Amino acid sequence: MPFDGTRLPEPPAPFDRPRSPEPPEPFQKPPSPEPPVSLQAPPLPEPGPSGPEPRLPAQRFAPTPQPSPDAVLIRRTMAEVGPVADKVTSYFYALLFVRHPDLRSLFPAAMDTQRDRLLKALLTAAEHIDNTPVLVDYLQNLGRGHRKYGTRPEHYPAVGECLIGSLSRFASAIWDAETEAAWVRAYTTISQVMIDAAAADELRAPAWWYAEVVAHDLRTPDIAVITVRPDQPYPFLAGQYTSLETPWWPRIWRHYSFASAPRSDGLLSFHVKAVPAGWVSNALVHRARPGDIIRLGPPAGSMTVDHTTDSGLLCLGGGTGIAPIKALVEDVAEHGERRPVEVFYGARTDHDLYDIDTMLRLQQSHPWLAVRPVVDQRAHLHLPDAVREYGPWNEYDAYLSGPPGMIRSGVDALREAGIPSDRIRHDSVEELVAAGD
Repeated sequence: MPFDGTRLPEPPAPFDRPRSPEPPEPFQKPPSPEPPVSLQAPPLPEPGPSGPEPRLPAQRFAPTPQPSPDAVLIRRTMAEVGPVADKVTSYFYALLFVRHPDLRSLFPAAMDTQRDRLLKALLTAAEHIDNTPVLVDYLQNLGRGHRKYGTRPEHYPAVGECLIGSLSRFASAIWDAETEAAWVRAYTTISQVMIDAAAADELRAPAWWYAEVVAHDLRTPDIAVITVRPDQPYPFLAGQYTSLETPWWPRIWRHYSFASAPRSDGLLSFHVKAVPAGWVSNALVHRARPGDIIRLGPPAGSMTVDHTTDSGLLCLGGGTGIAPIKALVEDVAEHGERRPVEVFYGARTDHDLYDIDTMLRLQQSHPWLAVRPVVDQRAHLHLPDAVREYGPWNEYDAYLSGPPGMIRSGVDALREAGIPSDRIRHDSVEELVAAGD
């Protein structure tokens, strides 16, 4: 079953589907007196057949307590296999497809873009294995999202068996019964959380939506604003994102943020930048035309506005990362709020400010909104540096969207500016793995 790339504080990505009355037991569990990794939903994921990591829930940083014994063992394993990550990944897929050839059809025909996602997802999850609230949300999103791949409960044991087989081979120097038991407990909990989430989701939503392209606006040679009409109501919140599949690359899914708040006409818009070797992004920018039919996965992400407070919003959007920021601004406007919203729109050149006119029109309509373009080549400073020049920001909730590097430096700048870590939000990151594609 394919893995999905989803955003997490430093996100990974796994699989999906409903639960049978008696959930399948993943590879034989060694007895263990210890309870599964703290919670009802634990750590560790795996990536999807395509797709920049299904991004993980909007990151809210929290201090990490003393790691659990299982977390220590799992991180030790990851440190051991890190230098041979490529071999671990190749061996995992070889085991999976040889032992379970029926699962090959769930993955893209070409595995190039899929290959590295599993290991990156595991490394990320290992770092957050004890962060129960974040991981549970993340795994539930993955479970729901993997329904579109046709993943079923009985697929999980196969993946777990091959995962452990690959790790035990390449971490043989430190692998023992205790380490294996830790991985089994973690994977068992993870898979059950995903299975349960998929089963619950099946009762209320389709596995995917068909959507017709109704408008294709090429803003620059490599950026397009694409508007689609779903075949049935598509509920989502401003600030969220979805996974998208084109007819030209079956089973290759990529994640894109909604570029507007929910609209009365039901239309959805996305900002897409064609990236080098980006199969989906290049197809959407250079091949898609009105009338084409794409597929959408379920909405995900929690980088949404908390309307129970009147805190100001500080929004940093870099490149096409301005899309969800624009949606958040519209959301605040539609709620009739007059809380201050400061938007820093970052770009490398003036040419890259492809949506600045839209943002300036919003600013003219709403006195509580301030839009500040930050162009690297003109001002000789980066977005985070520009934010430091204004403020104070300690009474604001911060939202970041853009390239991984910008988010990392932006988080540092915001912390230095006095914004508490738990008020800094961004969906997905870590390696936004296939960033943009």
